[in-house]
Amino acid sequence: MNKVVLTLILAGFGAQLIKLVVLFFRHKSLTVKDLIVTGGMPSSHSAFVISLATIIYLEDGVTTAFAISLVLAMVVIRDAFGVRRTAGEEGIVINQMMKKLKMKKETHFALGHTPLQVTIGSIIGFVVSLLVHYFL
Repeated sequence: MNKVVLTLILAGFGAQLIKLVVLFFRHKSLTVKDLIVTGGMPSSHSAFVISLATIIYLEDGVTTAFAISLVLAMVVIRDAFGVRRTAGEEGIVINQMMKKLKMKKETHFALGHTPLQVTIGSIIGFVVSLLVHYFL
């Protein structure tokens, strides 16, 4: 199998699996929603994009594909703990206000990631890339 594809599968889905294990131990149960919810420890988005940039660099060096993957990684990571985190925190406040006003409908929001969640996801992506490159 192509090392880039293998790295993406192992890093991205591996981080998502770790997230499910963390959720299970924290809440002692899992729901279907837990499979698709965004946010949480670790960030699988960060694992995906860091693993992509790293494995492209390790396999091909500094190329146009590496530059594109690096820009993509920076945008995704900044969005994960910046814009999406802020929007998620605002969603919590809106839900609290709606509850106090006794409004029935609860809004849906995605919390995004903390810097620690992004860092751990990035480390997972980086380490998986090294393991695939050097050992497979």
